[in-house]
Amino acid sequence: MSENDPERRLADAHARYEAATEAVEELGESELRRLADARERLNELFDRYEDRATGTGDFTAFIEFQGGLDSVVSELPEDLAHREAFEAAEDAFDKRRLNEGDFERARELLAPVDDDLDRLEERAAAREDLREARRAAETRIETLEERIDEYDRLLALSDIDLDAPVADLRVPIEGYNDAVEAAFSAYLDRTSAREVAVFLDRTELFPLVDTPQVPADLRAYIERAEAGTEPIPTLLEYAGYSRSKLDHYVADADALKRAVATQRTALERIDAEPFRLEWPPRPAAELRFRLRELRAVVGRFAPEETVARLREVETVTRDPDYERLRRAAEARERLDERERTRLVSGAIAAEREAASEEKRRLEEVLSRYAPTISSS
Repeated sequence: MSENDPERRLADAHARYEAATEAVEELGESELRRLADARERLNELFDRYEDRATGTGDFTAFIEFQGGLDSVVSELPEDLAHREAFEAAEDAFDKRRLNEGDFERARELLAPVDDDLDRLEERAAAREDLREARRAAETRIETLEERIDEYDRLLALSDIDLDAPVADLRVPIEGYNDAVEAAFSAYLDRTSAREVAVFLDRTELFPLVDTPQVPADLRAYIERAEAGTEPIPTLLEYAGYSRSKLDHYVADADALKRAVATQRTALERIDAEPFRLEWPPRPAAELRFRLRELRAVVGRFAPEETVARLREVETVTRDPDYERLRRAAEARERLDERERTRLVSGAIAAEREAASEEKRRLEEVLSRYAPTISSS
């Protein structure tokens, strides 16, 4: 049975379980349970007395064992399958002195009982195998569904002109991104941390410009301490100084260490990323909404030339070719060279069909065996 073939594994597991169930039904569940109970009582007796009742050591244990054995066998139902094997096992101990060989002989006589009881164990093992095969098939179906979804996403790009001149979009967007990066860096270098915190608060009015906020404890420090009039890069530099060196720059070195050094990551996250435009770009209408908010925010720290670049991008979004170019840019980002080749050659469509067919077969097999699986 192949672990990598859930369809075959499920079919084989079903066949094994059906055969094991038929073997149990051949003797009957209740009869096997009666046999198992009788055999278990003998096992307990053997385990308790095998060491003590053999040889000449413990005559009391010998008497107790013989009495227990007679009790177990005499209480067996007359119509119990293999009753003669239990009686023969009892006869094997009809001696004045027992040895280990007598117990071995008794177990050999009880072998037909154990063989039939193996039917219950085989059915239990087959049941678990069937359940695991079902889980493997269900997991494979989930994997195939994910794969089919991915194929569909790739196939949706098949009608896109991958040779479209996407530079017509990339150039103005990258030009703006470079400009806003430089502008915000310059703004951080010249503006006090206190003013930057106020600026970031005001950007909350523009949900499409997702800027980080200064943590409350750090905010409290820069509002009350003279060091708050320093730019953020300067505060980060101060936080790396030793306390003795820092005493030359701020009134309370410990306070700055507590407030700034512990929030270094939060301060370092204040960068130009929220003001940058994504690549590939958003659909035209969605991008124009973001551009409108960006103009309102970026104009507070950047020169007019940077804001003008935003207007250039907006002009591009109104070009009739914008969506064609945007989808081409999206496709190029999502598809590597191998995927592009497979898409053009039809390989992805063929793989999707194969995955769909495998999923259909697995679902059919699961449905066919559903009554057996649910009752197992």
